[in-house]
Amino acid sequence: MFRVGLCEDQDAIRKVLVRGLRQAGHEVVSAHNGAEAVRLFVPERDLDVIIMDIGLPDADGRDVVQALKSGDHRVPVLFLTALGTTEDKLQGFAAGGDDYVVKPFEIREVLARINVLATRGRSTGTVRREFELDPVSHSARTPSAEVRLTPTEFRMLAAIASRPGEVVRRRAVVAAAWPDGSYVSENTIDSFIRRVRTKLESIDAPVHIETVRGVGFRVR
Repeated sequence: MFRVGLCEDQDAIRKVLVRGLRQAGHEVVSAHNGAEAVRLFVPERDLDVIIMDIGLPDADGRDVVQALKSGDHRVPVLFLTALGTTEDKLQGFAAGGDDYVVKPFEIREVLARINVLATRGRSTGTVRREFELDPVSHSARTPSAEVRLTPTEFRMLAAIASRPGEVVRRRAVVAAAWPDGSYVSENTIDSFIRRVRTKLESIDAPVHIETVRGVGFRVR
């Protein structure tokens, strides 16, 4: 029925999910860590939904999702994780998640949520092959150069780049890059954005962060 991208590092849980998904008639593209998910969950796979763990061995699953969406990946995402506090859920949604299920879980509930997400449909953007974000190393790269970002810089850039052409409000950027409830001054946000711009310029990245005065930022 649907093609599902699954990223889960625990073998036992992954096997349960793969078996349940296949029994329900779905095709599964399985990844064991963040790096593998970025490599496998490309738009050419034509995935209908992604199931993403957060506590991966090589990366934060939220960073992986933001990296995928910064490449114009419009696939709905279901976070499936042991992190179940309200703050965890808010950070998951801020990172681009569309739904959230806490472990331990009932496979029937996961299947039901997948059906809802996948049938909503998605829009497919134009993939920028000449620019990508790496959630494992927290870096941005072009075919000829790479620059390291701090985790905060990475999440700010990913939050903006994951919505190409849209104006991303400042509060959404803060929600993606800092813990829920953090107070971040306007000067601090602008300072981080300047640093990100400088790093993008250093690798001649084909994206530019534009400030929309009084609202937020967008990439062009």
